[in-house]
Amino acid sequence: MPPLAHELLVRRLREAGCVFAEEEARVLRESAGSRHQLRQMTEARVSGVPLEHVVGWAEFAGLRVPVAPGVFVPRARTQHLLAVAVQLARSGDVAVDLCCGSGALALALHAAEPTLRLHAADVQLDAVHCARQALAGVGEVHRGDLFEALPPDLRGRVDLLVANVPYVPTGDIALMPRDAWEHVPRVTVDGGPDGLDVLRRVAAGAPDWLSPGGHLLSEVAGNQVERALEVFTGAGLTARSSSDPELDAWVVVGRAPVASPPGPSPAGGRGTR
Repeated sequence: MPPLAHELLVRRLREAGCVFAEEEARVLRESAGSRHQLRQMTEARVSGVPLEHVVGWAEFAGLRVPVAPGVFVPRARTQHLLAVAVQLARSGDVAVDLCCGSGALALALHAAEPTLRLHAADVQLDAVHCARQALAGVGEVHRGDLFEALPPDLRGRVDLLVANVPYVPTGDIALMPRDAWEHVPRVTVDGGPDGLDVLRRVAAGAPDWLSPGGHLLSEVAGNQVERALEVFTGAGLTARSSSDPELDAWVVVGRAPVASPPGPSPAGGRGTR
């Protein structure tokens, strides 16, 4: 594209309110197969369609992840959830990405620890299609409402459960940037009156699915941390939090009880499993 045409594209995006107009112009130019397609993509973007939905992919943790219209776009702050999960992951662990959306988190977990036995699940059909494309040959993707989507034989065997659940309070959704909520189903952002409704459901079900000592991780807002920790401890998990100020990100971590070793029998012999 000639320099003048590029500058006109940047100006058009900037006038439409695109904060990172230079970068977005580069992405649009690289993604368009023709000038006609570039014009179409530019019109969609300036009308408010998220850039990722326009070009068909999102970048997360250095990876390109397929993102279709209507599918939640992975956020940069979720890289902290990824970092905490990677610290806990062990070779061969069973890992589940619940509320997986595009599958970005599961894909990034695989990139960091390829030996994980990965499962992902989402209630949205469009999200499941994207996740299956992203995780082809990497993990299994299931459709359903939270734990109902998972194969029954995973019960009690999940070592690492990441759940980037919707956590925006219902009354705050309209305060978000328009492209963060107008182009995805409400279920992908709405966490109920205090933002923790879905987290409560996940925490309540997690003890049945986690292995002894297994971990549940979820992203929350900073003002939700204390209540989220109470949700985890109320479900019988040992809870802690982690934050990354640069990413403006908070994660709550719950650990399932570790099975106690068998004690001696009343006759003084060795206990049995």
